[in-house]
Amino acid sequence: MKKNTTYAADVAATALAPAIWGSTYFVTTTFLPAGYPLTVALLRALPAGLLLLALVRKLPHGIWWFRAFLLGALNFSFFWAMLFVSAYRLPGGVAATVGAIQPLIVIALSRLFLGRPIRPLAVVAGCIGMLGVGLLVLTPKAALDPVGIAAGLAGAVSIAFGTVLTRRWTPPVSSLTFTAWQLTAGGILLLPIALLAEPALPVPTLGNVLGMAYLGLIGAAATYLLWFRGLARIEPSAAASLGFLSPVVATLLGWLALGQSLTLAQLCGFAMVLASVWLSQRTMIPVRPIHPGALPERGSRPA
Repeated sequence: MKKNTTYAADVAATALAPAIWGSTYFVTTTFLPAGYPLTVALLRALPAGLLLLALVRKLPHGIWWFRAFLLGALNFSFFWAMLFVSAYRLPGGVAATVGAIQPLIVIALSRLFLGRPIRPLAVVAGCIGMLGVGLLVLTPKAALDPVGIAAGLAGAVSIAFGTVLTRRWTPPVSSLTFTAWQLTAGGILLLPIALLAEPALPVPTLGNVLGMAYLGLIGAAATYLLWFRGLARIEPSAAASLGFLSPVVATLLGWLALGQSLTLAQLCGFAMVLASVWLSQRTMIPVRPIHPGALPERGSRPA
């Protein structure tokens, strides 16, 4: 019972990360200047990483330099770049639905790299989650763009590899230090791309500063600390399914803060996404073993 309670607490703490990430679209469109996606990603990752690095005062060593930069690219640099390409070339609903394939990719990669069994129920849960996200965010006018679809799939594969490899490579440091390494590495990799691909930011307003502070301190440093801590404690496929919470929170914020309406299809999508997350976690909850002495002996009759 205690093990199950601890596991549930770890899942709940990890779920906070994708739930908070669901506020990214609202904060970005409300408080930040439009047209600077890579620069915003850079300012979200690098200052937060450097701040955490200043707190832990510990640099990678040996093979961990390579691993920190590879994971920084998979979890941040390449993933965010593909995410923005997908978001710009596809309607938001299509982009979110394409990205929702990530839990299924994680299940396959967990089998390949971690030797985890493929649980049919987890696959069913992933499919239900994808359908739920589709009902939640797709519109009848949604258009398909081959480059946007390819970018969305590439981003899903990137973050899936990052999720699995983060679990495979157990770091010799705390989750706080590991988060600092990856955020800093991801920000460094984004720096030349953002400087070359986008113009300089305008003079920031107070709203811009508050928005970036939220995305950096809460949306990056705090949430990724929870995320990487969770990846060290729960199965990658179970963690990946929690990503379905992001479009749920984004849709709720649009309804509460922007006055957007909710349709019957979206309400059905909500139910399917929550059912998918619940089902995914149920497949991973450790089963309490029954003590052999508690079983009746063969041939005995119950009292």
